Formats: sequence, C-alpha cells, structure tokens
Amino acid sequence: MAVPENDQLCHELLLRLAGRLPDRFLWRYRDWLAGGAADVLARSLPATLLRERIPLDDADHRLLAEALLPLGADRSVVDAIPPADRPAADHAFSPGSATDGRTDSELLVLGATLRGRPGVGEVRSSWRRDDGGRAKRVVLVTASADVIALTGEIQRVLRALGDAEPCVEVIPSELDPTPYHRAALAESVLVCTGADELVGHRGFSGANP
Repeated sequence: MAVPENDQLCHELLLRLAGRLPDRFLWRYRDWLAGGAADVLARSLPATLLRERIPLDDADHRLLAEALLPLGADRSVVDAIPPADRPAADHAFSPGSATDGRTDSELLVLGATLRGRPGVGEVRSSWRRDDGGRAKRVVLVTASADVIALTGEIQRVLRALGDAEPCVEVIPSELDPTPYHRAALAESVLVCTGADELVGHRGFSGANP
C-alpha cells in the first residue's frame, strides 16, 4: 500500500529534527505517524517546537509547512516558530558504551529481526552522550521501503526491551543523512545487514565496519 506523500514528508521532517527535538517527543511523534495519526502529529508538533523554543532554518520551516499545513496544522503557530540564528548544537557519539543485559539483548533482537530483511540495508548502533555523561543508544537504519512502518516496529521492539524513549533513525536510501546522523554514523558499529545491502544497494558510506 502506497504511503501518502505528506506522511513521507513528516518522516523526513522528524529525521531533520533528531538531536534538537527531545527524545520524549520524537519517539511519540514517530509512533503516531506509524500508527496512521499524522493529523494528530500536525496539530501537536508546531506547538511543541514553539513551546520548547526550537528554531528552524528556512529549509526546515518550508518542509514543516509543506508537510503539516495540509494535515491541519495551525498556520499561526507554524509562522510563530522562530528562525534559527545559529547552527544546531553538536553531539558527542561513541561506538560503544558500558553494556548490561538489556543493551546486549537489544542488539541480539535487532539482528534477529532485521538481518536479511527485504527493503533494509545496514543497521548500525551508536551511543550519544549528553553534557552529564549519560549515554543513549541511537539505532540507525538505511531502508528502501516502508521507512515509517519500520521505524514504528523498531521502536516497539526497543520499548518492549526496556527503552522508554527509543532513538530510531530510519533513513531512506535516497536521502542524504543530516549532520546529526553523519556524526552518529561516524561513531557507530554494524549490527546487521538486510537484503538491500546483500545485493549491493547503497548503505551508510564512511561508517565504521
């Protein structure tokens, strides 16, 4: 079944907001999108960006309007989101972190779920650290099909394993990664490969083996 164009634009928008929009919002909006509630996302996301004081550059603001206004977003709220006057904050990533039973289980389950799957390329894992030194796993997947549904599925798997606010970045194979994603990929490890990678489709170039 074809995915509506606006849903695809919403997915791209949420990818571009990764690292700026707090995890507690980002995973929920992706869950709504995967569940067919893009209209709820459209009404809520602009207000969240405004309340959290998350500025947007011109390209992101155009994408926000193009994706959300047809779905019922409030134009006055969209127009009130401030412009970005400085680059987004950098993030510190590393390929590994102190592991425990849960994080080991995450990699095992992700591998069992996505290895050899059609429409999936590389599945990679990185750890993002905040200013207090706390680590958060970021799962990065390149995919050629069903990116919205795949995001929702992986989020549900990670939540079932104990991650209340999973960071799952499913990047369409034709879309260039953002600076946030490139930084995470540069400090990532391979979890598994899907069928796309096995037949030579483009994966994440420049990532660690």
